[in-house]
Amino acid sequence: MTAPPPSLPVLGGRRSSYRERVADALRAALVAGELRTGEVYSAPTLAARFGVSATPVREAMLDLAKEGLVDTVPNKGFRVTAVSEKQLDEYTHVRALIEIPTTAQLARTADPAALAALRPVAEEIVTAAAAGDLIAYVEADLRFHLGLLALAGNEHLVEVVRDLRRRARLYGLTALAEQGRLQASAEEHLELLDALLARDERSVHAVMTRHLSHVRGLWAAPDPATSG
Repeated sequence: MTAPPPSLPVLGGRRSSYRERVADALRAALVAGELRTGEVYSAPTLAARFGVSATPVREAMLDLAKEGLVDTVPNKGFRVTAVSEKQLDEYTHVRALIEIPTTAQLARTADPAALAALRPVAEEIVTAAAAGDLIAYVEADLRFHLGLLALAGNEHLVEVVRDLRRRARLYGLTALAEQGRLQASAEEHLELLDALLARDERSVHAVMTRHLSHVRGLWAAPDPATSG
């Protein structure tokens, strides 16, 4: 039985065009490692994979090319650009500098109702992990954390983190999902919400520190295209 194509995400509550939603789904596939470094993908092939027409896929991939996430290959399609381990370390370091203190501060400032509204998204992450749906996992994880950061009221900060997260590569997610270990990481989102609602800033800081450590720990793995 053929698995249904992944649904197209709507990130961070933004009203997006269909082209933007296709681009978001492709970015999630990149981050999850389902589109591999060095591989060339044609628009028709990706369109069939995502259950959409080739035109919005081609347009979305051109958007990703402008962001430096893929390169165009004339008459063939698009090649996923390589990201070095050093770059991934740097992206994660900057994210930690921004996300950990900003999220911890929300324990004192965020509206409890706004925090509670993110619980369904946290539950989506857990459900996606249990199902081994990595694209849905990455999409919901992005939506959850950007939604949290938006509560700090700094739109520029949210966009910086959005860009850093798009550039991440989490090649270890596949192995974790196959081993049944991804759900434990997913449940940290619920733990984080509980700490925020309890106004426990120290616990929020600790959970976020542990959670982001997975990006270059549990969720990381060498890119098969560049290792060995």
